[in-house]
Amino acid sequence: MDLLINVDVDDLAKAITFYEQAIGLQVSRRFGSFGVEMVGASSPVYLLMKQGGTKPSAATDEVRRYSRHWTPVHVDFVVPAIEAAVARAKKAGAICEDDIQTHRWGRIAHMADPFGHGICLIEFLGRGYDEIADK
Repeated sequence: MDLLINVDVDDLAKAITFYEQAIGLQVSRRFGSFGVEMVGASSPVYLLMKQGGTKPSAATDEVRRYSRHWTPVHVDFVVPAIEAAVARAKKAGAICEDDIQTHRWGRIAHMADPFGHGICLIEFLGRGYDEIADK
């Protein structure tokens, strides 16, 4: 099974620039003005052009909004050096929402991209999540 990550945005050019500069992804394919496929992570990331205020489906009254919002699903990017990654992301337009936190498994920076989506940057320490996994 493949995993595809789709991120709705309201400004495709701005989103491409952000994910190139902040995360180091590169455009692999373009789909006209509809979207792009970006590679450089373990799964491709698709940036999809969707206007703010539009419904994601007919089954909901929710609408897309690109100010900071919370969702229980978000994207984590594993990085080799968290301070440098946070600095690069902030320079590209991300907001760091609190101090970098250190846990037994690694270090994490809670951030938001310019489209209000929560993203985390993670630097694993030791054996990463295996440090806390049930045996």
